[in-house]
Amino acid sequence: MYLYHFGISELPFTLTPNTSYFYGLPTHKEALQVLNTALQSGEGFIKVTGEVGTGKTLICRKLLNELPDYFVTAYIPNPFLSPQELRRAVAGELGVELSENSDQQEFTQRIQEKLIHINRSGNAVVLIIDEAQALPVESLEVLRLFTNLETESRKLLQVVLFGQPELDEKLSRSDLRQLRQRITFSYNLDKMDLDQLYHYVKHRLAVAGYRGVEVFSRGVCKELFKATQGTPRMVNVVCHKSLMLAYGEGVEAVSKKHMRLAIKDTDACVQPQSHVFAYVMGGLVVTGLALGGWVYATGAGLI
Repeated sequence: MYLYHFGISELPFTLTPNTSYFYGLPTHKEALQVLNTALQSGEGFIKVTGEVGTGKTLICRKLLNELPDYFVTAYIPNPFLSPQELRRAVAGELGVELSENSDQQEFTQRIQEKLIHINRSGNAVVLIIDEAQALPVESLEVLRLFTNLETESRKLLQVVLFGQPELDEKLSRSDLRQLRQRITFSYNLDKMDLDQLYHYVKHRLAVAGYRGVEVFSRGVCKELFKATQGTPRMVNVVCHKSLMLAYGEGVEAVSKKHMRLAIKDTDACVQPQSHVFAYVMGGLVVTGLALGGWVYATGAGLI
């Protein structure tokens, strides 16, 4: 792989949400500010949406890592759950035991007892659900019932939903209007602009330990921006491939040729319509891509 070639300690452009690579894009900072403000004020429902690859899971992990100690968190990363499964998942996260055939009434009673106990100890409970667009409609209604649990002054349970735009489509249903009306804070993540992308790429290389000459010039980043539209996940994919191509040729900087080949090899990218690529990937480059694939999927990354 190209670690030794570029003098870095780990792969900088993999897909695992690693908060040590958090760059602090304006849209990510604003999302965290909205979340912290809403949670501090005791709001019942908060929602963060964004297109695939814009960093929702990263923000989710960042929030989990940085919440003040008085917050007790329940985290549901894969919410394609029936109402019964969702109730059990939440109960399990909070350490509440339910009988084998528990119903909504038993769940409500036991959860309320637990939440009151936590509240009396000076703590607050937040339920964080990633990929919330996968929640069935019936389970979304169960979530609404969760937030009926409250004292005279505040909610006993706050809920944060992270989801793709399909979540907004689902919440627009008339039978979910009560839930929709309870979402008091929401934020939609933007993609990066060209300047943000340029500094984002430099940041990730620096975190990985790179200290050499510029690897991705502004001109190369312009090609990258056109193809990825500033989506962080796609930027990571293409940058990884282009570094392997540069490594395969034994050079220290990614050229436009490398970038275009990496873009051409990535189906999800916007492919240039006005260019006919005459470049042919040599045996060394193909070998580099093949050797790098499995390592890429397991490294420490961002999105």
